[in-house]
Amino acid sequence: MWLSMRKINEIFYSLQGEGFHTGVPAVFVRFSGCNLKCSFCDTRHEEGRLMSDEEIVEEINKYPAKTVILTGGEPGLWIDEQLIQLLHRADKYVCIETNGTQPLPVDIDWITCSPKQGGTVVLTRIDELKVVYQNQDMSIYDCFSATHYFLQPCSCKNTAEVVSYILAHPKWRLSLQTHKLIDIQ
Repeated sequence: MWLSMRKINEIFYSLQGEGFHTGVPAVFVRFSGCNLKCSFCDTRHEEGRLMSDEEIVEEINKYPAKTVILTGGEPGLWIDEQLIQLLHRADKYVCIETNGTQPLPVDIDWITCSPKQGGTVVLTRIDELKVVYQNQDMSIYDCFSATHYFLQPCSCKNTAEVVSYILAHPKWRLSLQTHKLIDIQ
């Protein structure tokens, strides 16, 4: 049987720090590599090790959480139906944080799309649209259909601007990077 190898930056257990699932205990699988280059990215893309799907699930199963968050980098470059099915067989609730530029397996439980400058979103389903606010023209997000809309300050630096924007545009909800505010991973 052919063994899928995926470049993993780190796997760790913590609380989800932002968006709809803030505060939920989760195992984070951070993939290395991205097709975009954002100035505020917190992933060291050059780091990482190749792991098989079985090794990834074995590491995830060391922690008691049901929720698994695939993040990056851009996890859409690395995942497929095989990995998602393996996680579901391990009774995991699979979430992904993606820039939306890559097609995704259809059976992911929760899709958080955080579109970035220079990328074209190709997703047909978005549960949560999370935009990092940098005083950009927000009308570019009017074409997105999502269940939930979150606006997030860039590295907690422009929170007052984000709050003002949300008060004027109540379709959006505030997402803070609480993991940074309370100093957890």
